[in-house]
Formats: sequence, C-alpha cells, structure tokens
Amino acid sequence: MNYIGIDDFDFNLPDELIAQNPLPNRLQAKMLVVDNKQVIDSEVNNMCDYLLPNDLIIFNNTKVIPARLVGYKNDAKINITLHYKLNNYQWLAFVKNSKRLKVNDIIVINENFKIVVLEKLDTGEVKLSLPYDNIFELLEKYGYLPLPPYIKRDNINNKDDKDNYQSIFAKEQGAVASPTASLHFTQELIARIKEKNVKIEFITLHVGAGTFLPVKTENILEHTMHKEYGSISQQTIDSILQAKRNGGRVIAIGTTVLRTLEYIGLAVNDYNSIKPFSGEIDLFIYPSFEFKVVDCLLTNFHLPKSTLFMLVSAFAGLQNMKDVYNHAIHNQYRFFSYGDCCFLNKLK
Repeated sequence: MNYIGIDDFDFNLPDELIAQNPLPNRLQAKMLVVDNKQVIDSEVNNMCDYLLPNDLIIFNNTKVIPARLVGYKNDAKINITLHYKLNNYQWLAFVKNSKRLKVNDIIVINENFKIVVLEKLDTGEVKLSLPYDNIFELLEKYGYLPLPPYIKRDNINNKDDKDNYQSIFAKEQGAVASPTASLHFTQELIARIKEKNVKIEFITLHVGAGTFLPVKTENILEHTMHKEYGSISQQTIDSILQAKRNGGRVIAIGTTVLRTLEYIGLAVNDYNSIKPFSGEIDLFIYPSFEFKVVDCLLTNFHLPKSTLFMLVSAFAGLQNMKDVYNHAIHNQYRFFSYGDCCFLNKLK
C-alpha cells in the first residue's frame, strides 16, 4: 500500500459542536459505545456496564505544564509554546512570529526568567535554552495553560481551565496538551470500576503540541509523526500479561495510552516479550495497522483529517468510524477536548 489519501479522513463538523467548556458533571458526558457495527448511545456514568471482570484499564498520568509564555525581545511581543523537553535546559518550541528571532537573541519573560534562542529549525520549531534548575516552578509562576487552538478564550489566564484541563491522575510533569479521555473520570467512578474486579494501571506519555498539527501531505504515508516522551513500567506490563492470561481485555483510556502500548508491542511476537520502556515515541497509526496489545479504546471525538481520526479508523474501521461520527453529529454530541467520548471495541 503506497497511497492513502487524506480526503478519506475528512468530514463536516458544525462549529457549534466544538465544546468550549466541560460539563459541570464529568460523568454526564455522552459515551457512544461501538462494537463492530452496533452503536449504543450511553454516558460515562454507565461505563461499568461495559466492563468485565479481569479487564485492565490503563490511564496516562502525565501532567500538563503551563507551557505557554509571553515574553519580549526589546519591545516586540513574543508568544512561545514549549512542546518538547530535549534535556534539563533545552526545549523545542513553537514561536509565533519566529521570523523576528535570531540565534542568541534573548527573550525576557521576567527579570528572573530569560530565554535564549539556540537554533531555528527547518520544521518551524525553535530550539531554546531555559537554563534554570527550577524551570517547572518558573513555568507555574509565569506561564499559562496551553489550551488547544479550537478552545477560544478572551483571557489566557482562565482559572477554571487550570482544573478542568487536568485529569485526576495528573502526576508526571511534562505534557503541553491533556490526555483528554481521562478528563471524564472522577474518584467516584474509579471506586465503582475497582468494585467490578477491574484493575487500573498507568503509563506516561507527555503529550506535545504536535498533536494539534495538521497532516499537510495528500498521501498520509508521507506524513512525519511528531515525537513525544513516553514510559511504561514493569508493573504495568505485568498487569497486561495477567489480564491477557485471565481472558481480560486491555482498555486504553485515550489515544496517548494506545500509541504507547502499541509502540512497545510492535517488536514482539507474543505478550511475554514486552519489556519496560522509556524514550521517544513517534508511532503513526493508520488503517492497515495491526494492533497487538489494546482491545478497547475510550477516546474523545477528533478533528477531520487528523492523525487521531486516522488512529481510531485503524482501530475500529474507517467506514465504521465515518458512520459513528455521522451519528454523533446528527445527535449533537460535543466534540474535542472538553467534549463527549466513544468506547470502541477493536474491529474483528
């Protein structure tokens, strides 16, 4: 297969279905349950009805950092979004009006927080030096939450978003976008899930701003996937092996979890060969991909022509997902980060 056209993954989405805020009660979000061609309208509060004893649910415990910075080079305002930590003192960033910048320029965020331009890359990114041991403290003090471009705010310092855009599992600092499928969960729902003899584990994938970048190639096979840092522990792997042995399903909460699990599953012929991992993940999943680890996926609704819509189309079938999204649009489901979700079973 040498050509898959991007237009295969297009659909028309009314702007009014793009959720600008979450529901006051996360559990009341709609959940569209999809098992092959069967579609059931439900809600997150009913999730336990679709879980089985010995199932394993895996969440992403990444924490979104205030990676959006506003600084000045002389009198020119510079908007920066950090998106990938290269090492303790260097980051890749997207910079609005980066043409104004030259190597060795100093961007002043505050008199106690200054950034140096190291390199301007062909990809449009800028490599920056942030030479501070307490960088996360500085970001908390001077940074803003990097909301997706489709969530519109007059004030970038929206206090509600600081809570709403962070999952209850947020622990490991480093993401610049939320693993939004996790936003539907409350401690009450987690307690009910555990009562069903369903185990819970975690991976870490620091979601980058690259997740919002459009696919610009007509042939999606020519697209270069962005890199993100991820890790999976021996404990989580042991739980995966146990679930498989006991006839349970591995349920990924969000595409970030699915990509991490399938990345570590790519190189193995059987589950017992899976090993702990820590490093860069750049797995691009599209139709024809062979899934080795994940059986079910809970995920929000995604943008047309996005790598995430390509991923769910690979998991549950392209035509099937087009029908599902048409159903969701017709029934006024809420889309994207603060929207509703769907529970997908892997296409058999």
